[in-house]
Amino acid sequence: MSLKEKIDQDLKDTMKSGDKDRLNAIRSIRAGLLEKEVSIRVAGKAVLTAEQEIEVLSSLAKKRRDAIEQFTAGNRHDLADIEKKELSLIEEYLPAPMSDEEVRSVIAEIVTRTGAASMKDIGRVMGEAMKALKGKTDGNKVQEIVKSLLSA
Repeated sequence: MSLKEKIDQDLKDTMKSGDKDRLNAIRSIRAGLLEKEVSIRVAGKAVLTAEQEIEVLSSLAKKRRDAIEQFTAGNRHDLADIEKKELSLIEEYLPAPMSDEEVRSVIAEIVTRTGAASMKDIGRVMGEAMKALKGKTDGNKVQEIVKSLLSA
């Protein structure tokens, strides 16, 4: 069962259960996926790959994290709580994130392969690291680890 089919099924189940918060979150996920499908429509067919689906979900999760941060800073905890609920639902559909050690080992291999030796090489390492780790971990975590490895 593809991710889109799973979301459609969850949407039906949630409509039957009457959980309005979950329903709104699933609808926003579904809308994000449909929007991406329309943007890549080729020859009348719009089929997202698994990587594209994860990219959409990662983008939605990042938007929720940013909103939580802003609402918390603005002392709007009621709105932050809604975003937290939506974020937790989005994370249910995302693959489990990689541990810090797994991320560190992938980045260390990239640093070795590219021959990066100083902070001057951060752009090259970040580019390859983000390609390799797309959808598997947070970009801020990647940047933090890359900086720690290159400054050592």
